[in-house]
Amino acid sequence: MAISEAYTGTESVGVTEHYLTTDTTGISAITTDGVFQLWLDVNDMVAADVLQIRIYEKCRTGDTQRIAAEWILRDVQSTPIWVSPSLILMNGWDMSLDCIAGTNITVLWSIRQVA
Repeated sequence: MAISEAYTGTESVGVTEHYLTTDTTGISAITTDGVFQLWLDVNDMVAADVLQIRIYEKCRTGDTQRIAAEWILRDVQSTPIWVSPSLILMNGWDMSLDCIAGTNITVLWSIRQVA
């Protein structure tokens, strides 16, 4: 099985939810299947910053896309690299970041895939 970096970028995360696969504020429904893992460098976070991380997916192909996983990071991170669990995604997924408190947070990110 090949391992690849399916999507990558740098984002100044503000108060609008930002979707990583399209690098926009509009959600997508990616149907590329595989095992995916999100890597974030959150070294830029300071006291009072709150970063919301979400992964969206459909349960079945024709279903509605919904939040499948969500994490909240607060303040300065003692471990500046955050890694999601590996998830099997396929029916209409996307990943997002949102700064829900504090100032814009610069996040380096990578979505890695096993397929």
